[in-house]
Amino acid sequence: MPYDYATFPYVAPPGLTAPEARHPVVIVGAGPIGLAMAIDLAQHGVKSVVLDDNNVVSVGSRAICWAKRTLEIFDRLGVGERMLRKGVTWKVGRQFHGDKEVYSFDLLPEPGHKYPAFINLQQYYVEQYLIEQAQEFPDLIDLRFLNKVADHIDHGSYVELTVETPDGTYTLETEYYIACEGAGSPTRQRMGLTFEGQTFEEHFLIVDVEMEQSPFGNDDTPERWFWFAPPFHKGQSALLHKQPDNIYRIDLQLGPETDPKEEATEEKVIPRIKAIVGDRPFRLDWMSVYKFRCAKLERFVHNRVLFVGDSAHVVSPFGARGGNGGIQDVDNLGWKLAAVLQGDAPESLLETYSEERTHGSAENILNSSRATNFMTPKSPIEALFRDEVLNLAGEHPFARKLINSGRLSRPCSLAGFRLQTPGDAPQPPGTPLIDAPLTGPDGPTWLISEVKGRFTLMGFQGHDLPEIEGVARLRIGGTAEYPCFEDTEGLAAARYGTRHVYLIRPDAHVCAAFDTVDADAIRAALARAMGRET
Repeated sequence: MPYDYATFPYVAPPGLTAPEARHPVVIVGAGPIGLAMAIDLAQHGVKSVVLDDNNVVSVGSRAICWAKRTLEIFDRLGVGERMLRKGVTWKVGRQFHGDKEVYSFDLLPEPGHKYPAFINLQQYYVEQYLIEQAQEFPDLIDLRFLNKVADHIDHGSYVELTVETPDGTYTLETEYYIACEGAGSPTRQRMGLTFEGQTFEEHFLIVDVEMEQSPFGNDDTPERWFWFAPPFHKGQSALLHKQPDNIYRIDLQLGPETDPKEEATEEKVIPRIKAIVGDRPFRLDWMSVYKFRCAKLERFVHNRVLFVGDSAHVVSPFGARGGNGGIQDVDNLGWKLAAVLQGDAPESLLETYSEERTHGSAENILNSSRATNFMTPKSPIEALFRDEVLNLAGEHPFARKLINSGRLSRPCSLAGFRLQTPGDAPQPPGTPLIDAPLTGPDGPTWLISEVKGRFTLMGFQGHDLPEIEGVARLRIGGTAEYPCFEDTEGLAAARYGTRHVYLIRPDAHVCAAFDTVDADAIRAALARAMGRET
């Protein structure tokens, strides 16, 4: 196989021989979400224990599409540039009906961003990079492989866990327990919490195929190709992506009556792949048959137990909203939990994680459900609507907007939620930070690289930014005793306007905008963003 699935060592935990002191945070699940959570907390100085019942990264490519916003978060966590170097960059998607292209789109038509619209990178690489990054925090992150949580009890002020290892069972106590175990979350099941949403009966086949010769033709520019009713897979749908190591992801719709065990065999799969790639030599790397739900928990915070990623919400894979949404959960929760544990914010701040990210997951579920319903019509009238949209899209631009093969992941706005101070500006409160190229004392840089993991007050030349405890300062233009940068291409001014001063949250959302520099107003907005407003 192109990837070496090396195992990580099991080390007997201290709890087997003596009681351990109560931990600030225990994270269950060492996938991308749990590992990112541990690194985020470590960057804020918070210790965590990460428990996983396995000792190897995920087998198979699984989540592969990582969006710009997610890459910016990974940049803050220290693995973004490594992912960019290894990943396959793309931004163009093409839609086909039969053998005819009806529509193409560009997800990042404008320049001036550090990260592209999307990269494709197998989940096993992402997990490997995150594990290696976590190991850079030996005093803050305790990675425990082959440690399976068998039970937990929430005692109100702390959570007690029962953990099974190859050497026996021990108990742990933690102030906060974060469940990052994936869609089948045992924690959620033990608590009797239910997902609310829609189950789709269609089965889909995922195949990773290794090929030296690209199926994209002479121009091997990586793109997303999606077919409705392709000639090689009659009446169904198909999706093609390129990954590193000459691996191509192929998704094929199989229908609701499919027997997964029968379909996930070489005898069934190889003829399907040959129908797509023709005479090109290929090798099967991994395959799986699945069906999915678009559903979520009503609340992500249950006293001292917090749900993050697929433990809290699940969507279809079309639109790349699962892994990306989970990383955005981490980005939202990390600074808030750190502030609570360090005594800088009340416990009620954690409820805003639930409020903001249930909103984000509901938006993802809505888009994902609409895409799946368009791809798999449930009635003759829905099928007629879809087919007519596809017939019209080739020549009529209005119809192209109705095609839905997965509205690709975008960050949601937090406008109107209680941590944001209402206001009007080119980038209003609630908006995710928009990147721009800058030049600083050390040379070229990016706005997204300078504003991360902390509250930051950002203004332009002519603004005298006040010193406020707990807030970094950044000015574009001029000089001052705090960091100042030049607007390399004028894009920062174009995107933010030069009249406003912005207060930016640690998760790179604007939480307040001011048309005058008023230290008292800024302190009030900071208190509100930290949940300290009475």
